[in-house]
Amino acid sequence: MRQFLVLTCLATLTAMPAMAQPADLAADLGKPLTAEQFDARTQGRTITYSAQGQPYGTEQYKPGHKVVWAFTQSECKEGDWFQSDEYICFDYGDYAPLQCWTFYDSPQGLVAKFRGDPASEPLVSLSESQDPLSCQGPDLGV
Repeated sequence: MRQFLVLTCLATLTAMPAMAQPADLAADLGKPLTAEQFDARTQGRTITYSAQGQPYGTEQYKPGHKVVWAFTQSECKEGDWFQSDEYICFDYGDYAPLQCWTFYDSPQGLVAKFRGDPASEPLVSLSESQDPLSCQGPDLGV
């Protein structure tokens, strides 16, 4: 009876539609976006990213390679981005060390893989809008 139950569970799992896992998603993405492609894809947009299916943070992309980033429910940090080899690198000054990613445009949205950690789960865009990022922080006011 126990073997039957195990075989039944395995058969059910193999019959279920395959869901793309983040690591699998990044394996089939093709070439990373160039700076020109990344700028065309992101400028004027605010994109919320997820890590392992959980909200990770939101970034607003402005003209002139300017960005505003906020981890979920944290203060916004302003920065700049630039291309270095196949990476799009973000500089937030003293707030954080240089962050470099490869970006891919996929049917699921933008996918970002962190430089130097090929085993890490990619960030995947959850949502996009043209609304500015709503920032929290001590310097905000009327």
